Amino acid sequence: MKEDATIWISGTMHNIFSIGQLLTELDFKILNIITWEKTNPPPNFSCRYFTYSTEQIIWARKSKKTPHYFNYELMKQLNGDKQMKDVWRLPAIAPWEKSCGKHPTQKPLSVLTRLILASTKPNAWILDPFAGSSTTGIAANLANRRFLGIDREEEFLTISKNRKLEIDIPKIAATYRQKISGFNDKNELELFLVKEPQIEYKTEINFDSKRGDRLT
Repeated sequence: MKEDATIWISGTMHNIFSIGQLLTELDFKILNIITWEKTNPPPNFSCRYFTYSTEQIIWARKSKKTPHYFNYELMKQLNGDKQMKDVWRLPAIAPWEKSCGKHPTQKPLSVLTRLILASTKPNAWILDPFAGSSTTGIAANLANRRFLGIDREEEFLTISKNRKLEIDIPKIAATYRQKISGFNDKNELELFLVKEPQIEYKTEINFDSKRGDRLT
């Protein structure tokens, strides 16, 4: 990681405290702990405890002294011209986000898109070492960022590849941008991206099993 880089790590009450402790021991500066409150959480069929409706996402900076990037004005704009809080009410993953296959812990594009827009500049490289079905990558490319994903499972890499090929079709990419939750209207993301520099992406997608499966 570069000195001004930041990292996002998602978790639940079962592991988020341990992750925070490890980051502190590694001398990272914890910037925020975002609480994602799902507007449509799955029900608790056991009826023996409260329904799990939240996940936590730690945002941390590698260096305690080097400044990090935060798009404060955009986050304020997305929140009705008020400072955005660290509790985000966003829906769980929608069926249309599973068009190329399912992943057991797939995150919605609404959450990943907000994280990426808040903490990166146009053309930035984003790494996800546990890519899964590459929701981070899809959100990154839809937001005009570059992406490198790593995963061990060929099944999920295939889903990732198909998702990338899907958004290479401009009409589908535009439709997805309109469907992502968390914006004031369906065209807000498109209008915002028009103001940013555009980049070209490689159309070739490579897998390298000898060096660890990767998706570019």
